[in-house]
Order: sequence, then structure tokens, then C-alpha cells
Amino acid sequence: MKVAILGGGPAGLYFAISMKLRDAAHDVTVYERNKPDDTFGWGVVLSDETLDNLAENDPVSAERIRQHFAYWDDIAVIHKGVRTLSTGHGFCGIGRKRLLVLLQERARELGVNLAFETEIDDPRPFMAQNDLVLAADGLNSRARGTFAEVFKPDIDMRKCKFVWLGTHQKFDDAFTFIFEKTEHGLVWAHAYQFDDETATFIVECSQETWDKFGFGAMSQQESIAVCERIFKNHLGGHALMTNANHIRGSAWINFPRVLCERWSHENLALMGDAAASAHFSIGSGTKLALESAIALAEYVHTEPTLQEAFEKYEDARRLEVLRLQSAARNSLEWFEEVERYLDLDPVQFNYSLLTRSQRISHENLRLRDAEWLSGAEAWFQHQAGADSNVGRAPMFAPYKLRGLTLKNRIVVSPMAQYKAVDGAPTDWHFVHYCERAKGGAGLVYIEMTCVSPEGRITPGCPGFYKPEHETAWKRIVDFVHNETDAKICAQIGHSGPKGSTQLGWEEMDAPLANDNWPLLAASAVAWSDRNQTPKAMDRADMDMVRDQFVASVEMAERCGFHMLELHCAHGYLLSSFISPLTNRRQDEYGGSLENRMRYPLEIFHAVRAAWPDDKPISVRISANDWVGDAGVTPAEAVEIARLLQQAGVDICDVSAGQTTKEARPVYGRMFQTPFSDRIRNETGMATIAVGNIYEPDHVNSILMAGRADLVCLARPHLADPYWTLHAAVTLCDKGVAWPDPYLPGRDQAYRLAERADQMTGKV
Repeated sequence: MKVAILGGGPAGLYFAISMKLRDAAHDVTVYERNKPDDTFGWGVVLSDETLDNLAENDPVSAERIRQHFAYWDDIAVIHKGVRTLSTGHGFCGIGRKRLLVLLQERARELGVNLAFETEIDDPRPFMAQNDLVLAADGLNSRARGTFAEVFKPDIDMRKCKFVWLGTHQKFDDAFTFIFEKTEHGLVWAHAYQFDDETATFIVECSQETWDKFGFGAMSQQESIAVCERIFKNHLGGHALMTNANHIRGSAWINFPRVLCERWSHENLALMGDAAASAHFSIGSGTKLALESAIALAEYVHTEPTLQEAFEKYEDARRLEVLRLQSAARNSLEWFEEVERYLDLDPVQFNYSLLTRSQRISHENLRLRDAEWLSGAEAWFQHQAGADSNVGRAPMFAPYKLRGLTLKNRIVVSPMAQYKAVDGAPTDWHFVHYCERAKGGAGLVYIEMTCVSPEGRITPGCPGFYKPEHETAWKRIVDFVHNETDAKICAQIGHSGPKGSTQLGWEEMDAPLANDNWPLLAASAVAWSDRNQTPKAMDRADMDMVRDQFVASVEMAERCGFHMLELHCAHGYLLSSFISPLTNRRQDEYGGSLENRMRYPLEIFHAVRAAWPDDKPISVRISANDWVGDAGVTPAEAVEIARLLQQAGVDICDVSAGQTTKEARPVYGRMFQTPFSDRIRNETGMATIAVGNIYEPDHVNSILMAGRADLVCLARPHLADPYWTLHAAVTLCDKGVAWPDPYLPGRDQAYRLAERADQMTGKV
């Protein structure tokens, strides 16, 4: 087979090696535009897992690479002048130039032709003259650009500027992150050793800071001099160096996140950064390239046709690429928004950085460095005012809001049951809520309970508008008071344009077959073409609904609820005022955000006046309408939270979506937590995180990183009312109180857990 490889980086060279290893008769040529020793960047990071994969594919080159590795186990974070060190991370690095030389030597040994200083503007002549063409020509791939309509690349140019430098200052004890406040803003560095004498030193900052420094008008040496001044306290008198003299200008760039819809066309395949890029902050770009080279070479030799080999290559590698890109996106977004975390304590800042990609979880961090994590947990408990600060995960820290103290940070999320009769909760609700109150959570929410018959979502939704409602709710609240140490929160709301619909297990959000009731909303905007158009509320309607909220709150207080939440999310009445998608008003309640928030805040102030001063009030919002700038965006959600905070709301329950059928949400683990993170760390307002959170690890990571103050779990509590007690057993935490009649079950659960740990060698 005649093979042309466009690009002499790690991907291209290693694919050439892998092809010749499988069949020495292949005629393989690597074409590279630069000289053999030209390279942008200093060191690359690999893992032991990647080295094992290389050794299985080619023991010779793997051993040569291994001989030149610099190993380190620690991560150091320098923030606010404090150096925080954690261990157990297991990195190895090698100079990029050294890696290229080793791969070039190995390729020559195997008979690969290497053609340097060869410009390749168009891949089509190579496609005509070769059986297989591999485009490994980097982030700015010309081959990808030639067939852009086929590959359909999605190129997202990220916000921060960075420059890749080197230094002879030693960073051989830890992968080091340095954050320096300057007169023009924050500048930070990623530094790590890759040989006995040299370390990579990547300098990064926001576009705004870069502009203020004037880096764009500087030469490389002028730019380097400024960076040396910024980091002089960390360089030990050593200079910063560039090996990008072949690049014009200051050599600062923005990182392009690349992902192609397709990776092959006819006899051409993409690899490495040409196909998909991963941000340098997780150090996986070279790993992706080398492992993709192995995979494609193998499939070319095992599949009957080249097209089938390409299909297998894409199928096999795409999932791994997407996983790494997801982690890389989380990581780069953390750095893009790092200034929001600067006020965190160094302990929490370090934890936030370590877990930024979500590849390192709370318990994984314990495996890496149990001593450091134990100290961090003790710090968290101390900050929470716990009586004992030893050996407890963040989820078991107390939390105080006004006069309310929660025993832990776990919240049973409000979940509609659709089992009420004429607005009255039934025995189903009694069992449902009381079981979850016994299950160990610090706070239990009741489902959205409606302020009027017309404010119900469905005929099965409960209310706070009849005496029998108060009697039924008080029975539940009394049990929670008398038999558990959980607290209980009443979430109240009005369905607005999403009312008069079928039960949840029927057709969600679809109108009733008959007996529909009239609807109210901010504007006459129907939920869908099938749903009735609501009446746009006039002043009389607004006064009436406000008074209904107040009456409901007074009922909730008589029932003995510890806390209150206003439902201003998910397209219901108050949400219909907040979102520009559903608020089309031309009066003082429409238009600007301040106007759109006016009526929800009127409701809040009326409710606050009727609710005891020592009891907190939360507000649930949709922090993203998932329709881009046409609706509420995460940035506008921060401003919504600021208005709530200024009004006196105690905590923001940060949900997202369900405000329009046009929404296109992006799902995943903890997918709504970033909205809580942003609100909490940009406003200082306490938040509750929700959305696909289902493991103790998720909860502890969110809390310890300062992404929320409380964590709501919904579906896990439907499947297991005792989720919190079982989580305590999993974490070997014996400080959680069980109901007295269940103590024998508790003891057995811990014994079985300890026995399982002994059998698996954990203890």
C-alpha cells in the first residue's frame, strides 16, 4: 500500500511507524512543512496507561520514550501567596522536540520516508497518487479546510490567550499552577518539568487582560520580558524562552476547540488536532493522537476495505474523543472564568482546580491523597460550624439559613406526585414525604403546591387554598417534626400557561381531554399549539394572585413548615414573567429584565411580609432557557439572582429549562450545576444545585468546590427514600442518625459494608 501522511507531528509519525510494523512492504512517506527540529511547544504529558498502549504496539519506541520521561506525582497550586500541594496524581512528561526526534529515528529505521520543508496546500494530488492519505496537519489543517463541506468541522475559538514558553527554572517536584494578580488583571501559568534542565511554562490570561498589557503589539522578546516580570518570584532568576521563532508576532494564540462530524473522505482520513482537539490544560492531545494512530493502523489491516477501516476507526475513537473533549471543555471553561473563584479560600480554590474537569471525583481524590483531602474536609466542616470537624464528607456538614439549621446538605428535591384529590394531599403524600424525612436528608421539599384551583398544573396537584388542605399538610409536617430531625420546605407556585394538563404519567404538558379551566400568564402565549392561550394578566388579576400567594403562605406557616420556596421556574406563572420568550408585555412588567422581574418580586415582598422573619425563603429559577440569546441566558440568570439577593431572598434554587418547547438542553452528569456555580461565585448568593446528581461523589465534589451550598436529588430519592443513610454507609460515616426502630438494620448495614471492604482489600 502506498501511504502519504500530511503532517510530521506525533500523530503522523506514529501512524507511519504503526503501518510499517504491520507490513514492512508499505511505501510510507511523511510530508512536513517545517524543519525536523521546528516545534511549537515545549513538553507533552502522557500517562502510564498511554505508555502501556505504546509498548504493546511498538516496544522499541516505547522504551526509548520511557527513558526520557520526567515523572512527578504532585500538583502545586500557588494562589494568594499560598502554595498548596497534593500528591498521588501520577504524571510523566517528555520534551515535544525530543519526542519528535525519537519518532523520526524510529520511522527511518522502519523504512519510512521523511520529507521536510514541504508545503501542502491541497491534499487532492496526494489522494490521486496514493492508496491512503492521512491528514495529521494540525489545528489549522488545510486538508480539513479543502473538504470542509464533507468533514463539517465545528471550530470554537476559546476566550483566553496563551503563549507556550520554556524555562530552566526547576519545577521537577510538582505540576505547578501559579496565579498572579497584576495591574491589568489575572495572569496564570501552567508549569511542569520535562527533562533534567527544562520545564514547560504556559502563560495564559483573559482577552481583556491581554489587550490591556498590549501583548498584541509586542515582539516575542518584549512579550517574554513582561511575563518574566509577572512571574519573577517563581522563576528564581531564570529566563523564559521561546522555541517559536519561526512564528511571526508575539506567538500568543487562542485555543480552537475542533470537532469534525466526519473524519474520512474517499481515501483520506483525519487524525490528531485536524479531527479533534483537546485543551492543553488536561494534557491529552498527544495521547489522543498516538492512540488514534494505533487504532487506524490496526483497522486498515484487519478490515476488508479501506472504507470499512475508516468507519471502524471513527466509531471506535469518537466516543473516547468526546469523553476527553468534555473533560477538556470543563477544564478550559474553569480557567476562562477563573476570576470568579479568586475569593475562595486557598483550600477550596485548590480543590476546585483539581476537580475542574470532573475526571477527578471526591473519592478518587481520596485515593490519590487521603491526607490532603482529610484536611480539606476538616476545613469545610470548620467553616460550616460543625461541632466535630474530623472524618466527615462535606455532604454531612450542617448549614444555617436565618433561624433554620439543617443537619446536612442533602435536599430531597420537589417531585410532583399527581396523587392529590381536589387539591388535598392524601395518604400517598403522607407516606411519601414521611419516608423521605426518615431517610436522613437534611431538608425535604414538598412538590409545587398551588395557590388556587386554577393555579394547579394537573387535577392531581395539591394546593394551599382550602381548610382541608391545611389539615392534611399539617398531619405530614407534624410527623416530620415529631419523628425525625429533618426540616421540611413548602414550595408554592401557580401553573400559569402550563396549567390544566394531564397527569405526569399520561401525556406530559398536554391539555386535559375535557373540563379544562381558564389560564393566566404574563402574556397571551400558549405553551404549544395544542394548549389553550392564557389570558394576559391585568392589574386586577395580579392583585388577586398576589393575595392568593399570601393566603397560601399563611396556611403553610400554620402547618409548621420550616422554610418556603417560590417557584419562579419551568414556564409556570412567575417564570412566564421572567423569560422574554413568554413575556411580551408592553407595560412596566415587560421588556427589560428589571421590568420582567417586577411582578415576581412583588409576590416575593408580599410573601416575605407574611412569613416569619426567622424562617428562610428560597426562589427556584430557570437559569437557562436553552435557546441562546432569545431567552434567559446563564449570564442573565446571574442578574436575576442579583435582583433576588437585593430583595432579600436567602438562597437561589438553580434549575434550568422547561420554559419553552423550543429548548435544546445539553444533558449530562450534573449538567445544571455550572449555573449554580456561576451564580454563587459571581454574586456571593447561596445556591442549591439540581439536575442529574445521583452519587455521593457528585454531592461532595459540588459542595467542596464551592459550586453550591445545598444539593437537590430527585430521582435517586424516588428509587431510594433512604439514599442519605445508605450514602453514609458507603462512606463509612457513622455520624448520621437513624430512626431508633431501625438501629439493628443500621448495624447490619455497616457490618456488611466493612466485610465487603475487607474482602476487596480496601481496609
